[in-house]
Order: sequence, then C-alpha cells, then structure tokens
Amino acid sequence: MSLDPQLLAILACPVDKGALFYVADEDFLYNPRLMRRYDVRADIPVMLPDEATIVDDAEHERLMAKIAAEGLLPTFEA
Repeated sequence: MSLDPQLLAILACPVDKGALFYVADEDFLYNPRLMRRYDVRADIPVMLPDEATIVDDAEHERLMAKIAAEGLLPTFEA
C-alpha cells in the first residue's frame, strides 16, 4: 500500500520544512538536502527528527540515481 496522495502533497521535512521524495518500494521519505531518511511504518510516516536516519554519501548517490531513474517528484513544489 502507498501513502495517500493528499497526505504526500503536504508532507515536509520537520527540520528544514522542505519537500521530500517518497520512495514507495522501500517505504521511506527522503530529504536530499539533509541526507535524511524518514521511514514509513504501517503506512504511517515517522516524521520525528530523532527517528530519522542520516545516510552516507554512497547511499545518497544511490537514492538520487533511483529518484532520477524512476522520475520521482517531490512531495510539493517550493
């Protein structure tokens, strides 16, 4: 199951308030500016800064390539 499009349209990073990318097949939202990953558990985004995972450079590059290859759009346009 994926997140509701209406919810995605308003989701923002709790730290920098910017848009996120929803990587549905891996169940998380990603902030490329801060290299933070927010997990989605049981279709609920866990948007607590303390629960976020900071990814390393290699994982960031993998995620950005995946986002580009799959044409993923940000949760909203700034």
